[in-house]
Amino acid sequence: MSTGADRTAFGPMVIVAADQHETHPLIDDPWARRLLPAGGRLAVALTRYRPIRRAMIAATEKKIPGLWASMLCRKRYIDDILIAALDDGGIEAVVILGAGFDTRAYRLPALAAIPVYEVDLPANIDRKRAALIQALGHIPGNVTLVPIDFETQNLADTLALHGYTAQRRTFFVWEAVTQYLTEDGVRRTFDVLATAPTGSQLVFTYVRQDFLDGTTRYGAEAAYAEFVVKRQLWRFGMTPGHVAAFLAEYGWHEREQAGPQEFRSRYLEPSARAMPVSDIEHSVHATR
Repeated sequence: MSTGADRTAFGPMVIVAADQHETHPLIDDPWARRLLPAGGRLAVALTRYRPIRRAMIAATEKKIPGLWASMLCRKRYIDDILIAALDDGGIEAVVILGAGFDTRAYRLPALAAIPVYEVDLPANIDRKRAALIQALGHIPGNVTLVPIDFETQNLADTLALHGYTAQRRTFFVWEAVTQYLTEDGVRRTFDVLATAPTGSQLVFTYVRQDFLDGTTRYGAEAAYAEFVVKRQLWRFGMTPGHVAAFLAEYGWHEREQAGPQEFRSRYLEPSARAMPVSDIEHSVHATR
């Protein structure tokens, strides 16, 4: 993941921070803006003005129609499943694979009393640590930052070195990462997930294979040209109907896939947010 994926962590959090200025933000996140670098904080501050916010949304939608709402909804979806799992009891740790600048460990009260491991590329972990110290003055005691390259390092060994106990029933979050890996890299991670104890849960996202192979562009020709053809950043995809079988290879059971239809009905329509949602990426909830 050294091809530029380490420079993609800021964009989603700019969207979350800008959405705080909406009448009905999809995620309540006071930390998103504070963890951004100075340039990001300035851009977000300007989005308090509706015309500027609308201009930023329009610029984002030019690359991938529906991207703005998709990023917000997938985060809300993961939050909802994570909170429900914690409320049900039994979850003993949370591992966030490819944490980037995500703020779950700091904005969700339910996570304050549980070990959280934020795993990402070393460059992103360094930036995250500096941002947290600047914003909070310290790293919360229940949070461990874990640097790793998913393509070259062993996830199980790296987590163990940072104090993670594999016997804990764990909630794994793997958001907006798999497309940046090779299939071998994805499968190596699932080899580790296959050792998780019964009662563990996983939410991950994937980019559709028919988009990666160019069969269907979903109106996102610009994104296909940049991420697939030119920069070759997006390398792994899945087909919705094949996900359950893939998971079963590793002892996981698909509980649900969420895409545009689910996101619109659960989050956008109740919030009176008339926004398109991209079909390029889907979210999957799985259990062991």
